[in-house]
Amino acid sequence: MITIEQLNAVKKEYEPKVAMRHGHGHFVDAGDGIRKDVLICGGTGCTSSSSMTVRDTLLAELKTAGIADEIKVVTTGCFGLCALGPIMIVYPEGTFYSKVKPEDIPEIVKEHLVGGRPVRHLLYHETVKGDEILALDQTPFYAKQKRVALRNCGVIDPECIQEYIAVDGYQALAKVLTTMTPSEVIKVVLDSGLRGRGGAGFPTGRKWMFAEAQPAGKKYVVCNADEGDPGAFMDRSVLEGDPHAVLEAMAIAGYAIGADEGYIYVRAEYPIAVHRLEVAIKQAEEMGLLGENIFGTGFNFKITLRLGAGAFVCGEETALLTSIEGHRGEPRPRPPFPAVKGLFGKPTIINNVETLANVCQIILNGAEWFASMGTEKSKGTKVFALGGKITNTGLVEIPMGTTLREVVEEIGGGVPNGKKFKAAQTGGPSGGCIPASLIDTPIDYDNLIAIGSMMGSGGLIIMDEDTCMVDIAKFFLEFTVDESCGKCAPCRIGTMRLLETLEKITSGNGTLEDIDRLEELSEYLKSASLCALGQTAPNPVLSTLRYFRDEYVAHVVDKTCPAHVCKNLMKYKILPDMCKGCTACARKCPVGAITGAIKAPHMIDPEKCIKCGVCITTCKFGAIVKE
Repeated sequence: MITIEQLNAVKKEYEPKVAMRHGHGHFVDAGDGIRKDVLICGGTGCTSSSSMTVRDTLLAELKTAGIADEIKVVTTGCFGLCALGPIMIVYPEGTFYSKVKPEDIPEIVKEHLVGGRPVRHLLYHETVKGDEILALDQTPFYAKQKRVALRNCGVIDPECIQEYIAVDGYQALAKVLTTMTPSEVIKVVLDSGLRGRGGAGFPTGRKWMFAEAQPAGKKYVVCNADEGDPGAFMDRSVLEGDPHAVLEAMAIAGYAIGADEGYIYVRAEYPIAVHRLEVAIKQAEEMGLLGENIFGTGFNFKITLRLGAGAFVCGEETALLTSIEGHRGEPRPRPPFPAVKGLFGKPTIINNVETLANVCQIILNGAEWFASMGTEKSKGTKVFALGGKITNTGLVEIPMGTTLREVVEEIGGGVPNGKKFKAAQTGGPSGGCIPASLIDTPIDYDNLIAIGSMMGSGGLIIMDEDTCMVDIAKFFLEFTVDESCGKCAPCRIGTMRLLETLEKITSGNGTLEDIDRLEELSEYLKSASLCALGQTAPNPVLSTLRYFRDEYVAHVVDKTCPAHVCKNLMKYKILPDMCKGCTACARKCPVGAITGAIKAPHMIDPEKCIKCGVCITTCKFGAIVKE
């Protein structure tokens, strides 16, 4: 058992050791001889780009240079700018190195870590302004962000509980166990306006209140870490970069509702997150921050990991509970809701990772602090996985109410290659597409629902003018069909019929009646499906029909794909005035569809053409176009 005095002693010891990373250019002497901290991203994105090889090379090079005792190398979670990995940041300066390769390390060590001269040509270009080198938090990507859930990601070592304690870790748990009643904890969470970040946006405090009101006895706290939306990696990044924030919040939730046991349901294909959770749980148990008689208060709480097999439906709370119990992950009818009858038939609260990552900060800073951010009905911040046709892909956390334009043009750096912004897709397969005409929409729960989309867990996919919106709807329906559990007929059969109709349209065989059929079937699916997966499956279809109906009409009436994406509706044409007759395209064509004499304009036989695109990539003169 650890006492609060012992917890504070650890905080006092380790606080100076991490203070340099918050010093904004000011050296902090921790008395350990360390003059610089070098932080290397150990999240999934950078790890897949060999960041651990970079780290090992750095450690070896520091030893060779004789400064291994002066430089502290820390493996962190995600910094956010995933497209620039591997990322390395040197403190106290906050110098940001991007796309670091092992062969860059000797120069960085010699020039910067020994000589004190940052290697300018290896720096992230947004941090270089003339003779000045900016810290990462001064760049456009970070300037409009407000980090709450991500506050420790990219700052601390997620496998070192002492570093978490140094940044106020487990202080919130100590506060609630020694100074607050369960009802007071729930009131703070309720007053903060925190809503579920998993998609539905249900008030977190109200969910806790329902569970607390149930008769005393066995209750459970469950963390939903089954993040299945295509392109989403928000929860995974929190678990990889700050796992103790989730553990502490689960213990607080357990105290609030009268539970002594919690489960984290996490995807097995998140090996880094799983490993760091295992390490964090073990460390917390060894310190007495999980387990029996925490802080000598008589409160007991243990946490168990459950690994999911990657079924999207298990993100639905009742299917998740069924899977934890050892059965096939299928949804249950509601009511009764889990807060009344959940895991093993006992009252259970289920919160996703990001929701829980906000709890400790709310307890420490107060409900008013959290409620001061965001909008009237959507308080706080939201984490988004920004991807697609955008310059700065990665992880961003913004106050609710930030406009889509600010995210796309300022934080995201705009659409690359001179292309125009066409739409943004939010909410994954359950969400919808927001057209360019609504780019000034403030992002919050109610605004997104009003325009036919939804917050979802936080995927934000940007599309440019080369995107076919009918094809996008088909992509998400393909995903939904694959992931449907098949328990209820509306979802099992309805999603398949929707997909078949979309395939008919994109192949050039659709009719105007098919468009009407899409709308009719979508409404049946929304009203009759058992769970949210089926109820929201038509959203990509309905939102694209709402804002991009002209593209559907072009597919079925004109038999063309305006974005030149759908192969069966494309034609390849050689522009005679630009063709040099070099024969390169004819020689590369795999089916011999291109003919023509040397130094004379060539032609493509549409009957033979398989639309593979080899001719376009081969032509050096831009003489071949899609129609």
